[in-house]
Amino acid sequence: MNVLHSGIGMTSQRTRGRMLERLRSQGIKDEIVLAAMSAVPRHLFVDEALASRAYDDVSLPIGHGQTISQPYIVARMTEILRNGRQLNKVLEVGAGCGYQAAVLGQVANEVYSVERIQPLFKRATNCLKEIQAENVVVSYADGTMGRPEISPFDGIIMAAAATHVPQALLEQLAVGGRMVLPLGTQEQFLTLIERDEKSFHETRLEPVKFVPILTGKA
Repeated sequence: MNVLHSGIGMTSQRTRGRMLERLRSQGIKDEIVLAAMSAVPRHLFVDEALASRAYDDVSLPIGHGQTISQPYIVARMTEILRNGRQLNKVLEVGAGCGYQAAVLGQVANEVYSVERIQPLFKRATNCLKEIQAENVVVSYADGTMGRPEISPFDGIIMAAAATHVPQALLEQLAVGGRMVLPLGTQEQFLTLIERDEKSFHETRLEPVKFVPILTGKA
């Protein structure tokens, strides 16, 4: 950890406290999710030049046309995914810098994250190693294919917008499982997919703005 980041880290507890107060005021009620948001040092996942804004409620650029989502969206997606239950195995599509995966690692037993952009895959891996998130594994691959060899997952989060739910991910969702993702083209909505014994149920939630999902590796 370099001097700048460690300096911010020393004062970040107060900053993180303000972030938690804001998340509560925005409607996040799950105390386990709030504890996870407090536990993960977001400043370690952003560029040094932006570290002073790490706990603001904004998305920040992480290079390669990608962003780290604002804390509210990370907390909201995690709260929807958890739905008050203990998560065992979770898949994340689009690791980015690894922040969402780190938060998921606080609320799930096992987290498997996939990133298609090699420099971001390396960055996420390094950040997660630095915070010793040993239950989080990042793979360099096309996220729309998921991780069929270790499915089913009781939770799937997609951190990029799609026009439709990738079939491969639906097949990897366990019965009783939940998937949270942004869906849409011109307008995007946070969407919940739930699977029961017979079918999938889709619920449209609030409007959001994410970068579009891309296939293949880069």
